[in-house]
Amino acid sequence: MGLREQLNESMKDAMRAKDTRRLATLRMVLAALKDRDIAARTETSRDLLGDDDILLLLAKMIKQREESALAFDSGNRPELAKGEREEIEVIRSFMPKQMGEDEVKAAATAIIAELGAAQMKDMGRVMAAMKERYAGQMDFAKASALVKGLLSAPK
Repeated sequence: MGLREQLNESMKDAMRAKDTRRLATLRMVLAALKDRDIAARTETSRDLLGDDDILLLLAKMIKQREESALAFDSGNRPELAKGEREEIEVIRSFMPKQMGEDEVKAAATAIIAELGAAQMKDMGRVMAAMKERYAGQMDFAKASALVKGLLSAPK
């Protein structure tokens, strides 16, 4: 079963269980997904987003909620921060296991060696390969900083 079907089935389960927080979060995710599907349409293609694109969308949504939770914490609004963190947990349940820092470094090193990347100008190719292979499995902002460090390190 694809990720889109899992999201739809989970929404139905949340309706049956009367789990309002999970239901609201899943409706929000599916609405964002539908918006992306519409934005990706062209004159010749009506294809829906694939699982990799859905994982990138989910990762973006998690990052937005983390930033909101921090803002609510600093604004002394713990009840709103708690709601954001609950949404993060629901969204994260559809993501694959996140890679640790050592695993990200090993993956980056392997891709750099595979592509023969040696300079900063190769960073785009390395990051594109990482996003293709590890969509939804790592924080690409942190991975980008790590790749930058590896490529700029003296040989």
